[in-house]
Amino acid sequence: MPVKRRAVLLAAGVSALALLTACSRAGGADAPAPAAADQGAATEVHLGYFPNVTHAAALIGLEKGFFAKELGSTKLSTQQYNAGPDEVGALLGKSLDAAFIGSGPAINAYAKSEGKGVTLVAGATSGGAQLVVRNTITSAADLKGKTIATPQLANTQDIALKKWLAANKLTVGTGPDDVKVTNSDNATTLDLFKKGSIDAAWSPAPWSSRLVIEGGAKVLVDERTQWPDGKFPTTVLIVRTEFLQQHPATVEALLKGELDAVDWATSNKADAEAAVNAQLKKLTGKALAQNVIDDSWGQISLTTDPIAAQFPQLAKDQVTAGVAKTAPAVQGFADLTLLNKVLQAAGKPAVSAGGLDQK
Repeated sequence: MPVKRRAVLLAAGVSALALLTACSRAGGADAPAPAAADQGAATEVHLGYFPNVTHAAALIGLEKGFFAKELGSTKLSTQQYNAGPDEVGALLGKSLDAAFIGSGPAINAYAKSEGKGVTLVAGATSGGAQLVVRNTITSAADLKGKTIATPQLANTQDIALKKWLAANKLTVGTGPDDVKVTNSDNATTLDLFKKGSIDAAWSPAPWSSRLVIEGGAKVLVDERTQWPDGKFPTTVLIVRTEFLQQHPATVEALLKGELDAVDWATSNKADAEAAVNAQLKKLTGKALAQNVIDDSWGQISLTTDPIAAQFPQLAKDQVTAGVAKTAPAVQGFADLTLLNKVLQAAGKPAVSAGGLDQK
């Protein structure tokens, strides 16, 4: 081949390679990773949840075998947590595949993974959180110089409390006119309140009920009063996005099990309370007193609707609460395709993603 022609072909090849490389880069680091392929039902699914009445859908699904029935040959492994941030770490570390979790940590998981790690697939509970205080406290102003407990820094109740304090022009700190916020697990909070070491707590059910009934506290704020129509997502179901892509049939089975639990609980209140109490006894070694579980049950509504329209406000609340400098983006967080498929098959209306399914 003549030298000149060989040089022309070589130059063309280099140009083509450069173009191919440029295209590869344009579609590589800056482009979203390709979706994982559907691999059918998973061999095993790891599910996280809390031993709280606000996680009743999960507790009933386990106690009555609704999840196991729908999952079939897929093994269900479970792990309990006290608060959302620890559960987020397990999800992002891939030791969990799905989790019943508070709305605040759910948003944090989505933000920490830059919108790639987790997906909101359903709701679980609306309501079920209260600010309970000593009887001598009658207003927000009375909390100056007092100590309030929440389950964990940046968990759902922690954010709700700090938002409420800010709305009432109270600052978090250690000064005489500040409100000191401390974090402790729910059981410890009850002990601290009984000992007089704390003055109040923003707690989920059943712990708010136990603080009132066993600790002598009173309700200053029911969080339902802070939201339109008294509805807000206390507990939702999120899954690792990769797991959702690889095993949509398994996620659909979980959703069927949850819907079975919610429907059964709606029609069988007394039995549902008993099922929750049976699970709590297994998990904590002690069942709740009947008046405690009755009071807790009156605070919550079980629903597979994640009440997605509230999530933009929940993201802004993190800034108000001082948990985040800017509101985490929640666009693209929800994929309710499988949930609405399950609802449609059950003859129920679809639920809205509230725009969260759009990037």
